[in-house]
Amino acid sequence: MTFTVAIVGRPNVGKSTLFNRLVGARHALVDDEPGVTRDRREGKGKLGDLSFTVIDTAGLGDADRDSLSGKMQAQTAAAMAQADVVLFLVDARAGVTADDCAFAALVRRSGKPVILVANKSEGRAGAAGVLDFHALGLGDPLAISAEHGERLADLYDALRAALPEATAEREREADAGAAAAAADVPIRIAVVGRPNTGKSTLINRLLGAERLLTGPEPGITRDAIAVDLKWRGRHFRLHDTAGLRRRARIVEKLEKLSVADALNAIRFAEVVILLVDAQAPFEEQDIRIADLVEREGRALVIGVNKVDLIERLSGVRSRLREETDRLLPQVKGVPVVALSARTGEGLDRLMRAVMESHAVWNRRVPTAALNRFLAQAVAAHSPPAAQGRRPRLDYITQPKARPPTFVLFSSRAHALPETYRRYLVNGLRESFALPGTPIRLTLRSKANPYAGRKRHR
Repeated sequence: MTFTVAIVGRPNVGKSTLFNRLVGARHALVDDEPGVTRDRREGKGKLGDLSFTVIDTAGLGDADRDSLSGKMQAQTAAAMAQADVVLFLVDARAGVTADDCAFAALVRRSGKPVILVANKSEGRAGAAGVLDFHALGLGDPLAISAEHGERLADLYDALRAALPEATAEREREADAGAAAAAADVPIRIAVVGRPNTGKSTLINRLLGAERLLTGPEPGITRDAIAVDLKWRGRHFRLHDTAGLRRRARIVEKLEKLSVADALNAIRFAEVVILLVDAQAPFEEQDIRIADLVEREGRALVIGVNKVDLIERLSGVRSRLREETDRLLPQVKGVPVVALSARTGEGLDRLMRAVMESHAVWNRRVPTAALNRFLAQAVAAHSPPAAQGRRPRLDYITQPKARPPTFVLFSSRAHALPETYRRYLVNGLRESFALPGTPIRLTLRSKANPYAGRKRHR
């Protein structure tokens, strides 16, 4: 039986550090500034032979329900309700604080098994403060150091003791879960865009729940939060990302970390949804992001959000299509979907476009069809001569997909101009129905069999 662990506590006690330690990678942003984590983040944790879901949460603190801090607390409460066991993290070096006492009572009222974890207990200063936490009434504090990975074996024993039935069947359930995951691999999607284009609102609407924090303030999302979605029978893994601004405007350390996390989400995605604002579509930063996605070789879908806020003018969609092809010729034919994340308009079209783009991104073309295309393309427009000699295009093949990648063998590959390469790429896109996906065309020169031989006079 698999189980879920929620890590909770006041700000800056090391929750994200412990999350990263259990997941085995730097998935959550970590910084000395309190309040870095806002949304709850899930990951696949492993400790010894235990495999489980671990949830990182925002720091607990006093706040109004409708404020951003209040929404963060609601996310933490939802994580505790979802969890099978709660790790209540405290700072061994800081000692017991008023916030620790107040929220120990909150954790106790959750009714879930609680493990009191005294983090930062390395060294004399940390070890001396551990005993003070008996006053919280949550049993013996477990002294660990998440940063250094010390005494995690004690945490393993505590999880086994808190959930004896779940941990006893861990191996059989883990094998069954792995088999089920292999049978239905989700499509990985990254939702990106400028700040305040409605990325988190879109994912909440798709999920049908307020899973991610939203609000009028730009920059609410910091981590690249991953959530699972089942839509019309298909499984997806959605990554909400921080808004991407121009590099010159990014000065704060936390925003730099958030942007790095968003770029990482793009690199590991299969399909990227670029969300633009219908009130100001295709600004320079939107074009830069789309170009980045193309250079990373990811399938692209453009969602024009907030169409409910603009007047219903005839021809808006066709103008968006024309403007996209003009500004983004490198992904000509990319799907453009008008939608409203607030009202739910256009979500079916968006998800259909995602699945179609994923299929195109994985498409392979038979070698025979490719070489018929090459012969027709050369017959229609021969490559221009360079230094009195015309390059001979001999053979083309597709060694891989994701994205579609082609290799063209030529007698003088270095002499083929960029304009003719674009002509071939556009021809491949139109002839084999590859709209909007990045296409890679590599040129290779064939070895000259007469090279090195002496000429006979």
